[in-house]
Amino acid sequence: MLPFFTEPYPDELIYSAIARYHLYSGNIDCKDTLEEVFQSRSVIPSVKIGSHFNSLAKQMGTHYSSESLLAKHTIYPFYAPFLSKQRKEELLQDVQRDGKGLYTRLGMVAGGICKKDGLYYCPECAANDIEQHGEPYIHREHQLQGIEFCAHHELKLKKYPVDILKQSRIEFIRFDKKLMNFSMIQEVEPKEFVAIQIALAKMAYQLLQVQIHQFSRESINLKYRALLRECNLITTSNRIRQNEIYKAFQSRFPKGFLENYESEINVNDEYNWLKVITRNLKRHVHPFRHLLMLYFLEQDLKTFLQIEADTGPFGSGPWPCLNKAANHYKEYVIQEVNVTRDFKSKASIGTFECSCGFIYARKGPDRLSEDKYRIGRIKAFGDVWKAKLHELAAKSTYSTRALAKILNVDSKTVKKYLSSEMRIEGLSEKDIPPMLLIYRKQLLKGMQQYPSYSRTQIRQCFPKEYIYLYRHDKEWLFEQLPMIREKQSNQTIVDWSIRDREYCSKVKKLYKELIELDKPVRITISIIGKRLGILSNLEKHLDKLPRTKMFLSEITESTQQFQIRRCCKIIDRMLQGQEPAVLWKVQRIGAVKSHHFHEIKPYLEEYLRIKQEVGSYEQTTG
Repeated sequence: MLPFFTEPYPDELIYSAIARYHLYSGNIDCKDTLEEVFQSRSVIPSVKIGSHFNSLAKQMGTHYSSESLLAKHTIYPFYAPFLSKQRKEELLQDVQRDGKGLYTRLGMVAGGICKKDGLYYCPECAANDIEQHGEPYIHREHQLQGIEFCAHHELKLKKYPVDILKQSRIEFIRFDKKLMNFSMIQEVEPKEFVAIQIALAKMAYQLLQVQIHQFSRESINLKYRALLRECNLITTSNRIRQNEIYKAFQSRFPKGFLENYESEINVNDEYNWLKVITRNLKRHVHPFRHLLMLYFLEQDLKTFLQIEADTGPFGSGPWPCLNKAANHYKEYVIQEVNVTRDFKSKASIGTFECSCGFIYARKGPDRLSEDKYRIGRIKAFGDVWKAKLHELAAKSTYSTRALAKILNVDSKTVKKYLSSEMRIEGLSEKDIPPMLLIYRKQLLKGMQQYPSYSRTQIRQCFPKEYIYLYRHDKEWLFEQLPMIREKQSNQTIVDWSIRDREYCSKVKKLYKELIELDKPVRITISIIGKRLGILSNLEKHLDKLPRTKMFLSEITESTQQFQIRRCCKIIDRMLQGQEPAVLWKVQRIGAVKSHHFHEIKPYLEEYLRIKQEVGSYEQTTG
């Protein structure tokens, strides 16, 4: 353990603390400092995060740990909430050891934006540091990519006049007040740009204070979905309305802002960062762009982190049964919800069905916990509710209004169900309600007139009578209706040879049309069967169609064959337009993943070579 070490100041980079230690220790050679601090002379100092934290923590004393140094004295917390749990575990191991692959895992190599080519400081922060501590130091919040203002003093950051790239890799840079510019004069910039940048800087500072294990990309993604659902940007089928988000996002920022901070959005790119950030993909999105997303959603970091994860428009089950007649009233016994879309408003409609027969629905999304006990419309009361109604009605002490209050319904509903469910059996004809008696007689007369009709045919001929009796006298209706007939299979003899010739002709014609499409589609049995309306026969009876089967085996494509054809078509188009046919561009236009493109590249190179040879031959002979 070191006999002394310069205690890191609040939010100071550990690199800065070691740089100050190098000065106070009196070491001339930086390698001596490296050996004292890291127990190794081969460590390469890293400004923003670093490595060998296990050795460093041991040398600094028992009240330090590699995790506390990482959380409080590096820029790692700026990235941590947006990394997967697995990636965070790997990174913690990286910094404890040699740090190989550290910045690649963070996405700072592939996904870095607004990269800073030096060290930055806020003039007022530096002046306060000198007054309070006697020296300035490197604040980690001022080194974050994309952040150009100080969150505390709202001043634009200044670049320290020492070029890191021109220094030795093992040399430590310490802020020297003699080289610093403490002028508060600011450059003139668009006001709307400045306001947004200050807001982003404040969120970035808040991000550095969040515990590094508190959140992960998975939980952040669910919080985004909860906010997008509130903005009606998620469909009832849980799909994100990407086009609407894009338009709203673009309108939230002044013209040129996103381009200025390397965050413009290519709407035609399936993997543009705005689409990636709203999907639970493995692709990395830079923290600065997450801050843009929070600004778009009108959140600061504190309010955002308190938002509960999205569990759908009606939360996660189970849900309460709201049948006041049931013993399990308000108990969470409903396990599933059926979500549909409202025809007019396009809002989510949740239908909740209990085993007691009670079915209710309401419009979503649920915003408060009390919303779980809200009923929009009752679709069915069920046998338990009806039995309770008759039980209470048998006691002459209850009025209609009292019954309605007990069962939590309207008085008209009580009257309706008491009248419609009255016992008809055993009553004389004069005691049966007149309308019910009329419809009974009309239906019986119709059934005598058409004795051979099935139940379905009777319902179609006498819809008014049927539906009234179904609602008010179902038991009598089903007793009078004819027996349910068994379905008879109408098997017809098929001449498969004729059908085979017919199908083969149609498939050939369709194949020519598909091959000539400007936007290629993969030739499969499924797409041919669907377009011709014969998919079922192709799936079940292809062995009975030998000609069709043979032709399909010749024309159907594997995924790789389709990728080759699509890329060849792109090459043809480039050559026709006298455009350089470079394969990396072919891959991008054809949207072929790199590992797949590597497999088909030899075919494309050969195809391109032949095409170019033919083209040059035609030019010389022409």
